[in-house]
Order: sequence, then C-alpha cells, then structure tokens
Amino acid sequence: MASLRTAVAGAAARKQVSRPGRAASAPRMGLVPSTQRLPLDEVIVGDCLAALDRLPPASVDLVFADPPYNLQLGEGSLLRPDQSAVDAVDDDWDQFASFEAYDTFTRAWLTACRRVMKPTATLWVIGSYHNIFRVGSALQDLGFWILNDIVWRKANPMPNFRGKRFTNAHETLIWASRSPQKGYTFHYEALKGGNEDLQMRSDWFIPLCTGEERLKGSDGRKVHPTQKPEALVARTLLSASNPGDVVLDPFFGTGTTGAVARRLGRRFIGIEREETYAAAARARIAAVEPLSTAALLTAPTKRAEPRVPFLSVIEAGHVRPGETLTDERRRFKALVRPDGTLAAGPATGSIHKIGALVQGFPACNGWTFWHVERAGKLVCIDDFRGTMRAGMRSA
Repeated sequence: MASLRTAVAGAAARKQVSRPGRAASAPRMGLVPSTQRLPLDEVIVGDCLAALDRLPPASVDLVFADPPYNLQLGEGSLLRPDQSAVDAVDDDWDQFASFEAYDTFTRAWLTACRRVMKPTATLWVIGSYHNIFRVGSALQDLGFWILNDIVWRKANPMPNFRGKRFTNAHETLIWASRSPQKGYTFHYEALKGGNEDLQMRSDWFIPLCTGEERLKGSDGRKVHPTQKPEALVARTLLSASNPGDVVLDPFFGTGTTGAVARRLGRRFIGIEREETYAAAARARIAAVEPLSTAALLTAPTKRAEPRVPFLSVIEAGHVRPGETLTDERRRFKALVRPDGTLAAGPATGSIHKIGALVQGFPACNGWTFWHVERAGKLVCIDDFRGTMRAGMRSA
C-alpha cells in the first residue's frame, strides 16, 4: 500500500498525495511523442496526481497500484494476547475524512493513470475489503474493463486477536484493461507452463513479505507497514507485460514494483510522497541484479506459432495415408485419408471434426486427441507438428 494521504474535500483530491516490455528490443514507447522524455527507472518524489499530470499521454504499458486502504481501524490500539501492541497501519497517508473523500481521491488517481496508459495497457490494483469494492466501482464508472479479480491467499496471515471476526487471510487484486478493446498482453501459455501445465487460477497462494525481503530500519522496525511480497508483483508483471515494457507505480512505497521490474527486464516509473520511502526504494533497486536476456525470453504463444495443417504432416511422411489413428485409451479409431481428412465409418472431416463426432462432443482439439502407433507405443500427432515447427524456426 502506498505511502500517501490526501485531505480530499471536493476539489481537494489533488492535494498532497503520492506514490509514487521485449528482451532483445528497446522499450516500446507506443504513442509517446519523441520530444517528450519519460522518467524511466526513476523515483519521483512528490504529489501523486501532479506527477502523473507531467507524464505524456499513452506512455505506459502497465500500471501496478497499491493505494491507501483507508483502514481507519477506529477501535483503539490493537493488542496481542500477551498485551503487546500490533504494528497496524495508522499512518497519516492512509486516513481520509470520509468515504466521499476517499472516492474522490480514487477517481482522481484512476483518471490520471488512464490518461497515461497506452490503448493496450492494463492496470492492476490491490486492496482489502475496506476499499477494493469502492475502487472496483470507480474503475467501471471511468470506462475501465475488468478482466479478472484475483484472490491473494496469504500463507501466513495475521491472526484476528480480538476473536470477533474471521481472520483476514486474503486481499483482492483487480486486473482491468483501459477499455473493452482487445490487444492487451496476457502470457497464458507461459503461466500455464509454470503451473504444471494447468491453467493459472484466479486464487494465488503466496506468503506475506517476511524474512530478508522485509525492509527494516536501523531500529529493527519495518520501514513500511504494508510492503508487498515480490512474488506477488512478479506474477502480475510476468502475466501482463513484456521485457522492455514501461511499468508505472503511482504508490511506490519502498519500491517492490521497481525491484521486480528491474529483475525482470522491465522499465519502471515510481511516484512516492515520502522521501524516507523513496530513499529506501532507490537503495533496494540499485542492489537488484537483472536477469539475463536468455532467461527473460518469452515462449511464443500457440497462436503465434507457424501454422501447420494436418495435410503437411502427412506430406512430410510423419503420418501415412491409410494409417489408423486412435485416442490415447484406444476407444475410438479413424482412417487417415490422403487429402488430410479422417474417415470414421461413413463420416469424413478434419481431425477436429471427427474427434468431436466419435466422442459425441460439440468440439475437440484433434491435435492432442489423436495418436498413431509407433514401435508399439502411441505417439500424439501434435508431436509431429511440434517437430515441423521447430524445423521452421531453425530455418
């Protein structure tokens, strides 16, 4: 959560507030006029809204925002069972005069962010039950298109010491595009590959920021009360940006977004009101060792791969006309025809159409459904397509 505060009353939303994509190519500057310089890899100290106003329009690829949650516990100091005080969020930057004041501030910074986002940019915003519903409503009112809400399940949440409520064991991230149009970045295949070949779900089980990652001052106390884990921010950047992309964090705090962006080959712009936090962020980011270009290469999506029709697999000799294809469990069979279609009884059609027909399904991915026997073992026909694609890439 960012280090900022605003005493918003009517137009006062613009008062003292703060907070602060490809491996082998230069950053994608999109619609940024060549005469305007972006403050890349810098921490801007000052008012959040004023700093956003100075950025050129349509200049950033992704926004990660961790705004004030407006916690205002209002129940006095919070004590553990041993009567020691809980280090809760009671900073000035997290307090607002009313819900109306908070809503005014929220609309102001979201509007400012939307102006600097490229048409294909997306925005992530994180919050708790105290504020995320109000932020989500403002997003939709301003024309953003919500793509997902992500539940961050904390592996080690703070207990509910008073025993009057459920333990708050999660926070919510909203992922939204600038508008309903397509073209935003989403690395579906890469996320799936890193998740045991299963689709990445919208509930993420990630520990709180602890141990050496948690920044502490010379007095041993936390530098920032709501420092987010790098793993959480890294997953958002890996899913929705490319190496070289410009990532904006208008509530920079101690620089988690900047540290992750530097490690992952992204550029960042951070805005932070508190010089103490900004100084900690600069020192932290300076110590980050960027990953190599090879480590950051993104696997091509299946849609971006060269198109290889089944007929080409036959023409290349990987599968012969007259051979019989079967599914992995040998329940269904189909005859390969020389024109690249399959025959199952009187029916003929593509590998997808016949695969769906024999199963009684409305659709089927024939590439992964059909197999052919080789040396006593079944081989998926998609393996042959992969071999041909690899040859195309090397050529």
